[in-house]
Amino acid sequence: MELTHRPRRLRRSPALRRLVRENVLTTNDLIYPLFVMEGENNVVEVPSMPGCFRFTTDRLIQEVKEVYELGINAIALFPVVPEEKKDNSGTESFNPDGLIQQTIRALKQEVPAVLIFSDVALDPYTTHGHDGVLGADGEILNDETVGVLVQMAVSHAQAGADFVSPSDMMDGRIGAIREELDQNGYDRVGILAYSAKYASAYYGPFRDALGSAPKSGDKKTYQMDCANSREAIKEVYLDIEEGADLVMVKPALAYLDIIRDVKLATDVPVVAYNVSGEYAMVKAADRMGWIDGKKVMLETLLSMKRAGADIILTYFAKEVAQILGKHPDF
Repeated sequence: MELTHRPRRLRRSPALRRLVRENVLTTNDLIYPLFVMEGENNVVEVPSMPGCFRFTTDRLIQEVKEVYELGINAIALFPVVPEEKKDNSGTESFNPDGLIQQTIRALKQEVPAVLIFSDVALDPYTTHGHDGVLGADGEILNDETVGVLVQMAVSHAQAGADFVSPSDMMDGRIGAIREELDQNGYDRVGILAYSAKYASAYYGPFRDALGSAPKSGDKKTYQMDCANSREAIKEVYLDIEEGADLVMVKPALAYLDIIRDVKLATDVPVVAYNVSGEYAMVKAADRMGWIDGKKVMLETLLSMKRAGADIILTYFAKEVAQILGKHPDF
């Protein structure tokens, strides 16, 4: 029997494969998460995240200048907060002279074109490590937490953030933040909502980096159950209705189905967070010689694009930017 259809015709050379490729990964797709700490002229590697560092603000500025030259247009900031500045309610989070606020101002002075996404959550600022105000009975108080998050978001906008990124999963926080930003004249500041953030085991290295692991209990009363998918669409719809400009699925790799579902259900840009545990697994296996880390990195990120992600937060961003264009047959 003579074959009429030969799909291999379109795979026979690198140039042809590139010509018919359905999805392409570029630096324009990436947001680079960065950890900032107090002090001067210091960089400390995160042990559980090889190749990722905590930077003092002056050294962070150097890093951002470098990655911007590589074509990365956006960064996300996460603070390493000293224990003496933490309390039950995370009040340091809205200090106008706090670490994040100072860092945003310095970055906007030195690298004004870069987009800054600031994390809006209380876990780095609380003594207990939860993303909200802790009640006397151990419950995370929703509305009290939202009040603090609103103040935090406004302080970031005042400092110059382009987007505030509520990652706490409290009910109603997007609407409350949008209203307060608008009332204070920050209607041009966007909101990236962590809309479908799951109570995941993939966050361990990130919590090591910030020293923000919960001291007791877990986050399952406010972050989503990993068994649920329809609930993610409900959360996304609520956040969009309340004023979110971008919606996120977190984590990404074990939640590609959720990324696809959200992409099909909405018309706003979808962000995927390639989280610390996903990053660390690739780095660990690469160091052991079990995989080709660079190829797995690129394949993993491309899978997120294929699933429907318009934007990817990834600790691989700098490494990807350095090799894109030099990996022609990927």
